[in-house]
Formats: sequence, C-alpha cells, structure tokens
Amino acid sequence: MATLFFDLDGTLIDSAVGITRCVAHALERLGEPVPPEAELRRWIGPALRDSFGPLLQDAERTEQAVLHYRERFETHGWREHEVYEGIGDTVAALAQAGHRLAIVTAKNEPHARRIIDHLPFGHHFQDVIGATLDGRLSHKPELIGEALRRFDLPADGISMIGDRRMDIEGARHHGMQGVGVLWGFGGEAELRAAGAHRLVRDPRELRELFAA
Repeated sequence: MATLFFDLDGTLIDSAVGITRCVAHALERLGEPVPPEAELRRWIGPALRDSFGPLLQDAERTEQAVLHYRERFETHGWREHEVYEGIGDTVAALAQAGHRLAIVTAKNEPHARRIIDHLPFGHHFQDVIGATLDGRLSHKPELIGEALRRFDLPADGISMIGDRRMDIEGARHHGMQGVGVLWGFGGEAELRAAGAHRLVRDPRELRELFAA
C-alpha cells in the first residue's frame, strides 16, 4: 500500500473565503489598501510571509500582518470553507484500501489540525504536518521533509497530492511523485509547468490511480 501526502487548501477544502477575508482583515488593520479579490486568491497556497513580505517591504509589519491574519482565522477563518464534492468518499476509500494518509500543508499546524479534526473524514489522516508559528518550517520542501522524518520513511513510493505548483515542486525536491488536482486554485498550466507526474480532474480519479 502507498503513503499519500495531501495538501489541504484547494485539495480537500475550498478555503478561498476564509483565507481572502483574513488577508483583507490583516491589511485593513495595518491601514493598507486591500487588493481585488482575484489578486487575493493568489495568496492561497504560499506561506503567509512569502505573500505579505513583498507587499509590505518591512519585516516588522510583515510579522504584524501574520498576527492579524491569525487573529481573524482563530475566530472565523478556520470555519469559512467548503469540502470539495467527492473528496470525503475518496479519502475514506483510500484509507479503507490500506493506504497511509497524512496532511502536509503550509497552513500553520494548529489551524490545520483544528480544521482536520472537524472534517467528517479527518480521522482517516494519521498525522497533520503544517507550518511552525515562527516560520521555521513554512515551505513545501521543508514540510515534506518533516513529514518523512515523522513517519521515518524514505521518499520512494510516496506521492504528494495538491493543487498548486508548491506541492509539485516540493514533491520533486524529494524525488517523489507529484499528483496535481484540477479542482483547486492552481490550474492545469501551473501544475504542468511545475512538473506534475499526473493530473486528475475529479477526486474519484485518485481512487483509480491508487487502486491496489
């Protein structure tokens, strides 16, 4: 059986509302203009500091923005998502087939764990690996490395499943298979350019891909 690492935002849940509202909240608290919705959606996937940093051009204000983001996420943002149709049944089927499942996400780990704990299929994941609050672990290569360390596994035979280039690039960094999903925020062109080994258009295709 395989070990499968799943991204969270854009792969299991459509979290656009929660993330974009929290980004807007952070910028408003700092007195900064809020970009249009289409631009805010590009913040879904990268580490927060990678997005706030170039915009604010100041390390202290970047940290303030991250704290303001978390402030709203703690109270509202973590609940502002929708589960993608069919993904719950797919996760359950993969677990029942004997595959080992884990979450590897750039969302900070406490927030990711809260979301997974409240998903009806969250118990199928053996661990949740997320970013550290201090940013020490925040990029996909580091996060996948931490997941491999926790499971004490080599990268051979493991697949990373996600919707953005960061997921695929992180998988390639470790010599793993990167599976791109097309129902999230990245899109086919981005995932192909990142070097995805496979693309799937519907969650049910994951069951077929990893059939015993």
